Amino acid sequence: MRSKMFVGAFLVLAVLAVGAVATSGDPAAARQSAVVYVVQPTLIGSTIVEGPVLFTHDDGRMRRGEPCTTVYLFEPGRGPAEEIASFHCIPTRRPTVSHFTMRTRPNEQLGYGCVLTEYQFAGDAEAHGVPLDVRAH
Repeated sequence: MRSKMFVGAFLVLAVLAVGAVATSGDPAAARQSAVVYVVQPTLIGSTIVEGPVLFTHDDGRMRRGEPCTTVYLFEPGRGPAEEIASFHCIPTRRPTVSHFTMRTRPNEQLGYGCVLTEYQFAGDAEAHGVPLDVRAH
């Protein structure tokens, strides 16, 4: 049973990763988005998520000093559901990645899961750091 869940989660992740590459292929785009499957409980803002989420980044909002990253719960077949966090990211140069990448640290406060610290879109040489104080919804 456990192996079926693992295989199922892997297949969903693979399909969503392909979607992430397809939606964010142009690193110079003003807006980027990716739907990803979060495999382990991950704290984003003040919400612990596991499953499909939509990350969006808007360069125009970043230039204006506004929250440029928004993260939504995502319902396959329906689209974005509830906004769970929005924040002004911390841009960081990184080597280009071939697929959407999330960087995390262990959630020592709760003793399980992890905390999102940074994310990066496929084909992009810029990662987006998550500030310590994230406005959550």
